[in-house]
Amino acid sequence: MSFDKVAIIGLGLLGGSIGLAVAEHLPGTATTGYDSDERVRRRAEERGLVGTVCATAVEAVEGADLVILCVPVGAMGEVGRAIAGTLKPGALVSDVGSSKKTIVEALAEAIPANPVIPAHPVAGTEHSGPDAGFAALFHQRWCIVTPPEDADPALLAELVQFWEALGAMVDTMTPEHHDRVLAVTSHIPHLIAYTIVGTASDLEEVTRSEVIKYSAGGFRDFTRIAASDPTMWRDVFLNNREAVLEMLQRFASDLAAMRRAIIEEDGETLFEAFTRTRAIRRSIVALGQDDARPDFGRKDHLG
Repeated sequence: MSFDKVAIIGLGLLGGSIGLAVAEHLPGTATTGYDSDERVRRRAEERGLVGTVCATAVEAVEGADLVILCVPVGAMGEVGRAIAGTLKPGALVSDVGSSKKTIVEALAEAIPANPVIPAHPVAGTEHSGPDAGFAALFHQRWCIVTPPEDADPALLAELVQFWEALGAMVDTMTPEHHDRVLAVTSHIPHLIAYTIVGTASDLEEVTRSEVIKYSAGGFRDFTRIAASDPTMWRDVFLNNREAVLEMLQRFASDLAAMRRAIIEEDGETLFEAFTRTRAIRRSIVALGQDDARPDFGRKDHLG
């Protein structure tokens, strides 16, 4: 792999984890980093998230072979334009965004002189900021690489090797297909979580303290998802509007069918639906993408 220097723009959960993972798995690779928040830069330096924390994005990308943008989806174009004139000829630009079609378009316009191959590590927690990162975040997690049609096969192979070196399993697909898949597996679940937690907090018959005190496992899992970074998820929904709205319509139809089954006391329909979804859960565990222990391996499994 020829990435001797990696620049990371954005030093939160994903950016910080990439820096720590490179230090652990690719010790011969130099890393630089930048974050627009001065407090984040100071904390990143204290934690050693990257080899050198820079005062500007331009300084961070100078001489880098690989630049990874770990900023909200809506900021990709702006950051791309800011660094475009400083990028080393041939340097590869990638990202970690959760929607891909708009990122491909924004970066192609902002950085016309350098190759761009977006990527999405499907890994994370509800925490954010420079204290949230850890080197093992990508271990046995998928990273989806979405190369444009004219991507250089050699650069694509190097980016795949980079993520594999950090412990990820890598798959490739078109940006459009990625956005449809993630709308189902990530974006709609987050939208539901944000909504149901908001609904619970707004109920007049149930006090906020009761919602918090008596949260069982299911609601507690929703609150974990709903604690995710609001800026990042606002941008995800606005930039993946088409796929999200399509899948949301499908979900609304399915939810209406479940409502009808409950009204009509149709236990057979409910049982068949729950049996089918239970099998999906078992498949996820079988692939090593979650923990089969009671309550997902939590210590506090009384709820």
